[in-house]
Amino acid sequence: MLNVPGNDPGPEPSSPICSAKGCRADAVWVLAWNNPKLHTPERRKTWLACEEHREHLSQFLGVRGFLKDVVELTEWRAPEGSEG
Repeated sequence: MLNVPGNDPGPEPSSPICSAKGCRADAVWVLAWNNPKLHTPERRKTWLACEEHREHLSQFLGVRGFLKDVVELTEWRAPEGSEG
């Protein structure tokens, strides 16, 4: 991120945070997904979700056919070649 006045993201979070826009809650879930038009079948991108946003983010990815898996953050093991 660019260091632009007025664009200070604040201190780095001590734990992973939810990917929902504007949410700063601790992440509890990993939503593994891929866009089949862009990614190979084995590739996984990830979004993180708090309890409040897990369903909303899952539905957003699911209706597009992108959602592949939802796993608790404590249980997540990224497949080789994946990225967040």
